[in-house]
Amino acid sequence: MRLFKLKIIIPAYQPDHRMLQLIHDIKTNGNYEIIIVNDGSPEKCKSVLKEAAELGCTVLHHKTNQGKGAALKTAFRYLINTNETDGFICADCDGQHKWLDIKKIAESIPFNPDSIILGNRKFVGQVPLKSMFGNKITRAVFSMITGQKISDTQTGLRGFSAAMLPWLVQLDGNRYEYEMNQLLEAKKAGFGFHCIPIETIYENNNEGSHFNPILDSIRVFLPIIKFSMSSISSGLIDFAFLFLLQSFFDNLLIAVVGSRIISSMCNYMINQHFVFQTKSKNKVSSLAQYYLLVVVILGFNYLLISFFSEGLQLPLLLSKILTEGLLFCLSYTVQNKFIFRKKKAQVLLK
Repeated sequence: MRLFKLKIIIPAYQPDHRMLQLIHDIKTNGNYEIIIVNDGSPEKCKSVLKEAAELGCTVLHHKTNQGKGAALKTAFRYLINTNETDGFICADCDGQHKWLDIKKIAESIPFNPDSIILGNRKFVGQVPLKSMFGNKITRAVFSMITGQKISDTQTGLRGFSAAMLPWLVQLDGNRYEYEMNQLLEAKKAGFGFHCIPIETIYENNNEGSHFNPILDSIRVFLPIIKFSMSSISSGLIDFAFLFLLQSFFDNLLIAVVGSRIISSMCNYMINQHFVFQTKSKNKVSSLAQYYLLVVVILGFNYLLISFFSEGLQLPLLLSKILTEGLLFCLSYTVQNKFIFRKKKAQVLLK
C-alpha cells in the first residue's frame, strides 16, 4: 500500500528562532518535506532562512512583501507543479503551532479528504485582547453569513487534501483575508470543515503577529462592507428617482414603483459585478431569483415590523432597525449562496 505523502507549508515574514525550533521538532519527530515561503523578509532574516535551507527545507522567495495569502498561493502553485503530495498542512512561523498539534492535523487529512482540517484554539489563559476580540467578531460575522459555526475562524493551522489545490489558488485575497475567503467559499466549492482542538500559544502577548487590527480587519470583512455600500447606494438611487419621477409624472404610484424598479436593477448589477463578482451564463434565471427574493423580503419586512411593533410592543423605530438588520443578513446569505454563487472548481491535477 502506497504511503500517504504529506508536506508542511510555512509562510514566513521576518522569521526568527521560533521557526527554526519548529523545523527541528518536525524533522526530529516526523518525515515531512517542509516548504517555506519567504514573503519579502528583510536582510536580517537571511541567516534564519539559510539555516532552514540547510536543515532540508525548500525555501521559496518573494522579492517584496505580498501578504500571507500570496505566500500560501505561491506554495500551492509549487505543489501543483511538482505534483508530489497527497495532502498538506499550513502552519505559522511565529511559535503558535507545536509539533504535536501539526501531527494531529496531518493524521486527520487522509480520513477527511473533502474537508478543511482546522486547528481550533481553546482561547483559555492569558490571550491577547486583540486576538480574543478579533476572533469573536470574525466568528460572529462568519456564522451570520454562512449559517455555520466555527469556534476559531482565524486559525493558521489548517490541513488540506491535494484535490483542493486548484480551488485554493484561484481564491481571492493576498493577505489575511485569504484565509477567511477559504472558509466563506468552502461550502459552495463542495468542501466541509473538520475541527480539531489545539493548544493556544501566545509568546510576548503575540507581538510577533503581523496582523494589522484595522487594515486586515477591513480586508476580512470586505464582502460585508461592499454589500452594505451596495445597499446604501441603491437606497440613495431609490430616493433620488422617487422625487424625480414624482416631479415629472405628478403620480405617486408611478414614482414609487418606477424608483424601486430602477434602484433594484442597479442593486442587482452592482451585486453581480462588484460585490459577488460572478458572471452568470443564465442572467434571466439569476434576475428572476433576485426579484423573487425582493418580493419575499418585502413580505417579511411587513410581517417582522408588525411582530416587533404590535406583537412585542416595541417602538416603531426599534422595530424597523431590528427588521432591517435581520433582512440584511437574509438577503446577503441568499444572494451569496444561491443567486450569485460561484461554480465549483472542476480543475483536476495532472
